[in-house]
Amino acid sequence: MAVRPILVVGNPVLRQKARKVSQFDRSIQKLVEDMIETMRAAPGVGLAAPQVGVPLRLAVIEVDEEVTVIANPEIVKRTGEYEPDEGCLSVPGFWGHVTRAEKVTVKAKDRTGKDFRLNAEGLLAQALQHEIDHLDGMLYIDHPGVVDELKRTEPVRRREAVQEEAAGNGEPRVRQGRRPRRTPPPPDAVPADEPELSPEAIG
Repeated sequence: MAVRPILVVGNPVLRQKARKVSQFDRSIQKLVEDMIETMRAAPGVGLAAPQVGVPLRLAVIEVDEEVTVIANPEIVKRTGEYEPDEGCLSVPGFWGHVTRAEKVTVKAKDRTGKDFRLNAEGLLAQALQHEIDHLDGMLYIDHPGVVDELKRTEPVRRREAVQEEAAGNGEPRVRQGRRPRRTPPPPDAVPADEPELSPEAIG
């Protein structure tokens, strides 16, 4: 296993619509292992293949110490709506509020190519939506209103780059993850302007 560099906003690979995984060979298994290692080293809750420069419809997610590998995923059902805190390893130093479905059903293939369905809610559902966005060439900052209200988590100078990037774009097993905070926490819970989840927490 190896930790791979994570691409950041501005890299064109992040804006490509990823190709379907057609063969689940040794190279895909190596990629999956590297992605898990990279996600954990970041650290993050998830990581999509385009974030490590590979434009394939493949992502890994780890919630409650359980790793989920999804290949060629498709969201087939969405239920409810809320606005959790969200950040991204490819948009370091910022976080915002994104409208997400509270529950989703996803059909996908596992790392061996076997079909499965996954019903998810809470953090797992949020991470699935976030990673599938990556596979469609979309970042969380592309969702309506997000880029105008980004909050910093560390002193970085990426706001202009993020805004320019966003301006150029338009738009069953049952498992649960911890639900991200819907409303700002009390002042003594976390530092000012700091979400319960770090900006790198999703992927």
